[in-house]
Order: sequence, then structure tokens, then C-alpha cells
Amino acid sequence: MAALTRPSEGRMIAGVCAGLARRFGLSATTMRIIFLVSCLLPGPQFLLYLALWVLLPSEDKKAAAW
Repeated sequence: MAALTRPSEGRMIAGVCAGLARRFGLSATTMRIIFLVSCLLPGPQFLLYLALWVLLPSEDKKAAAW
């Protein structure tokens, strides 16, 4: 499995869905659809997305650190 990072390619907004899709072996489109459908249910999905945007490292910064 790939490391949980926000990829530099394949982003639409912040790369959270693309990073999660890569980590769990799904397509980014599938992960985005899952996220959108989950937003129809009550819960903190949008807040979780924002938290992951802040907490997940970007591939750009990870590559620059090495």
C-alpha cells in the first residue's frame, strides 16, 4: 500500500480523495463519489475532509524535505 499523502497529480481541490484512493487501491473518481454520497448522511464528513487537508502531508513537501 502507498503512503497516505496528498498527491501532486490528480488533485481536484486538495488531493485528499486522490490520496485516500491511492492508499486503499481505488480510483480517485470512486473515492470522490463515495465522499459525495457520504455527505448525504448526517455526520462530520466535510470537517473530516478539512482536517485531512491540513494534516496529510503533500507529496511536494515530502519530496522537498529529502
